[in-house]
Amino acid sequence: MLTRPTEEWAREVRDQKSRIAAGALAEVDAYAVHLWPESFIAAVDAALDAYEADVRSLSRTGSVTRSGPEALPGMPPMPMPSPSDDEIVASVERGVMALNAINEEDGRIETDEREGLCQYIDDVLTDAGIDVRALTARRDIARTELTDEWREW
Repeated sequence: MLTRPTEEWAREVRDQKSRIAAGALAEVDAYAVHLWPESFIAAVDAALDAYEADVRSLSRTGSVTRSGPEALPGMPPMPMPSPSDDEIVASVERGVMALNAINEEDGRIETDEREGLCQYIDDVLTDAGIDVRALTARRDIARTELTDEWREW
């Protein structure tokens, strides 16, 4: 199970709000509460939901049952074709562009957030059975550069 960066952010926000309420933390010192407001976390989650759905739509690792005149009794299902590099990269681009739009409004994606989001983008692909190392090698870029072409954060 993949853990989104937003889950960690929300957990830290909840913890700091509890500590503020208990008098154990001054609100001015609650960095997470100020850095990751609920509206920002919700917007990033929505972008990640769309990215995950996009990648899932590419994951054609299942099979289809043959039908029609070419189908013979007992024939095994046909494997679905794998997504092309262009399809995968287009999915990454759409995800990054959605995050760019959020950051343009809020300006909250900094170094730690960037690293977590980039890793998550990679992890979603890997979880879908996509060999990210091979994909980036075919595109002649380092694995860590997968989002660089579009990323503004």
